[in-house]
Amino acid sequence: MGDPTYAQPDRHGRPALPEPVTAAGRVGPRRAARAARTGVVALDFDGTLAPIVADPEQARAHPDAVPALAALAPRLRSAAVVTGRPAGVAVRYGGFAGVPGLDHLVVLGHYGAERWDAVTGTVQAAEAHPGVAAVRAELPGFLDTIGAWRGTWIEEKGRALAVHTRRAQDPQAAYDTLRAPLTELAHRHGLIVEPGRMVLELRPPGMDKGVALAAYLREVGAESVLYAGDDLGDLPAFAAVEKLRSDGVAGLLVCSGSAEVTELSDRADLVVDGPAGVVNLLASLTAALPAT
Repeated sequence: MGDPTYAQPDRHGRPALPEPVTAAGRVGPRRAARAARTGVVALDFDGTLAPIVADPEQARAHPDAVPALAALAPRLRSAAVVTGRPAGVAVRYGGFAGVPGLDHLVVLGHYGAERWDAVTGTVQAAEAHPGVAAVRAELPGFLDTIGAWRGTWIEEKGRALAVHTRRAQDPQAAYDTLRAPLTELAHRHGLIVEPGRMVLELRPPGMDKGVALAAYLREVGAESVLYAGDDLGDLPAFAAVEKLRSDGVAGLLVCSGSAEVTELSDRADLVVDGPAGVVNLLASLTAALPAT
């Protein structure tokens, strides 16, 4: 797809609308500018709207992310956050509730198993998978038995569990050591393992960001979509946008740049410099699109 490009402000310090490096990607911004009211901007949370931190409970949206999204959203058909976090947690950590301009924001949490919308302020959720409760009970002793307890820790996500290695003495070695046994444990209870940036998440199968994103875009009748993510869990959303492009929907794939994950940047139309770069991109889109 060509070498991704980092978006930079123009010479006056204003956010310039960047030029994607792929032909397919360049269609998205042009069509969105012509018909902004049919466009959707969908964003991952951690690593895209919020910087990655050692303790995920301390993650918060970039201070300029919510104002930038609130300025852009009224010019679009819809804005959505698509995340592996519980929807309510993403809303709380993002500070999305009650923000003027985000009156119709939708947060698709747990890869689409949960949905929060700003109109009602409530979370709708599918029934929990019984394998999660079984793994929850077994996981602490499991980590201790295989000698992987020190430096790793379990994040409780309600409908999923995540094992983090970022605090380990050698995070990558701990991650590599845990991947196979955690995959076996997950499969034994009917779950799958979602790999990420120094984290392995055990969650139910059948739902991913691509499924959630495609269903939402059909629901709102989107004719163009920008999707931005930073991690392996965003690859299904990238694939969904690529499929939609083959069906005539304009799409722009944005990687919130990370040296830890290259799979996204290799497939992206545009790479920006982390959450700060995403903020600049949102601001540049707002400047480029007509006000309602």
